Formats: sequence, C-alpha cells, structure tokens
Amino acid sequence: MVDGSGVVASAELTSPPRRPWTRSVALAATVVSVGLAALLLYDRLTNPLSLYGSAYPIGTPTPALRGTGENGRPLALADLKGKTVAVFFGFLHCPNYCPTTLAALERVRQALPERQRSQFVTLLVSVDPKRDTPALMNEYVTYFSASARGLIIPEAQLRQAAEGWGVGYQYVDVKGENYQVNHTTGTYLVDRAGNRRVVWDYTQLTTNPQRVAQDVQAVME
Repeated sequence: MVDGSGVVASAELTSPPRRPWTRSVALAATVVSVGLAALLLYDRLTNPLSLYGSAYPIGTPTPALRGTGENGRPLALADLKGKTVAVFFGFLHCPNYCPTTLAALERVRQALPERQRSQFVTLLVSVDPKRDTPALMNEYVTYFSASARGLIIPEAQLRQAAEGWGVGYQYVDVKGENYQVNHTTGTYLVDRAGNRRVVWDYTQLTTNPQRVAQDVQAVME
C-alpha cells in the first residue's frame, strides 16, 4: 500500500516464506538414509560374504612368493594351491607379534570343523633371511602347528615380493646379530584358487579368532 507521499507503508513489507524446520529435518533424514543405503550397497558388492576382515574384490590375484621351505626344499605359494592359506610376514627372533599371530592362527584352525582343518595352512614368510635358516624355521613353525609352513626368500628378491603384498619391513638397532625388524603385521587369506580374499589386522586376529574362523569357513565354502 502506498500512502499519499508515495512511500510504501511498513505494514505492507513482507519477508519471503520461511521453510518449516520439520521440512529441513525430513530432508536431512532422507540424505542420511540415501547415504547409508549407498554404503550398504557398496559393502554388499565389495564384501558379499560379510567378512570380519577387510575383503578384497573377488578374483584379486595373489603376488608370487617363491623361495626355500622350512624343509630345505624349494617352495612357492603356488605349490599350496588347493589349500586355503593364511600368509603372515614375520621373523623368528620376533619377541611378540609373530608368536602371538601364529598361536592365534592355530586357534583359528582348531575352531574350524574337523573336516576343514587339514585344508587350512599357515605360511610364515621370513623378513629376516639373514638369520632365519630352514632348520630354525621348521622348529619354529611346527611348534605352533604341525601343518604350518615357512618360506625363506633370498634377500635380493624379498623386498619386491613383500611390496607386492603391501608389506613393509625395516631393520632397526642393528648391532651384530641382535637387531630387530619392524614389519607389517596383517595376515592375508588366500583361497584354494590362489586369490587373495581378506586381510585381518593384528588386533582382529588375536582378540577374536572365532570370528576369523568364520571368515575362513566362508571363503572355503
């Protein structure tokens, strides 16, 4: 409304309609729901077995591992095709992570149905080939499980082999023979066709071997 002076009366000035707060809440809830649905769909596609560990896409190839076995004979990961193999990189002088991991993997094997236990193999790949001999490796791995295997790769090829698995290691406090090796502590599961299927971190493996065993069973089946 315009008064006689041509000025718009203040009563006629109006603000744009305000969106009800309930509409904003509903919109936010819809966005969250869509996001969760997309996340669940992605997880279903990338982890169809709902594995406890971090799943690899189906058909992920396994980098080659080849060296000397714990029995002193040539051994390659490919030689274990047909078995389900838990691959762990470690060393025999390891004070904590390695023995704890191997003990946990034996608990995983024991948690499997009896008919599947012989099809599950632990493979310890040495990151310390300078000190880890086949004889020492044999004594070490069979202490934890009669079916466990060990693999020693020549130092010249070890670095490249480890990198193919995303594994890092570093020698520290090198004073004669009394040095330690810092290394990746994940455990990788390879199915009987030779594909990488899942990786568990150290905490998952050592605190919940029963749940890890369920992953192994799912991959076996």
